[in-house]
Amino acid sequence: MKEYVVLVDENDVELGLMEKMEAHEKGVLHRAFSVFIFNTLGEMLLQQRALSKYHSGGLWTNACCSHPRAGEAVEMAANRRLMEEMGLSTALTLKTSFIYKASFDNALTEHELDYIFIGTSDATPQINTEEVETFKWMRLEDIHVGINLNPDNYTAWFKIAMERFF
Repeated sequence: MKEYVVLVDENDVELGLMEKMEAHEKGVLHRAFSVFIFNTLGEMLLQQRALSKYHSGGLWTNACCSHPRAGEAVEMAANRRLMEEMGLSTALTLKTSFIYKASFDNALTEHELDYIFIGTSDATPQINTEEVETFKWMRLEDIHVGINLNPDNYTAWFKIAMERFF
């Protein structure tokens, strides 16, 4: 089954749908979201993307990220993917959004209007191994050190979000 993304302009006005891989091949701006989960110790949940992912496989990133489906509210999509990828359910709060564009070695380009959601949970993730290799909890200070020392170990959108918002 093909997946589609919602194409948008810089003001999040919907322009139509496009098959996900085609959108990434053409670098067309589309709606996305990233979920950041913290525990009560203030540590952030990171996932290592499954090695089989079509881009950024094996890289560390936020708890989950994806694209809302046609007609699906972004917050509902964020909750759905958090459960699908990490087996977690928690209240999410919209923090902000930003537009970024990143090209990858496999000729794909992420060009996304990315909504950032924040949540809190002390639950142990039950990862979907088709999406996630493993996970860990880290202090923000340690994440920044890791990104500075080994930037190639982290996804493009995660590095941007960490620099701008955390």
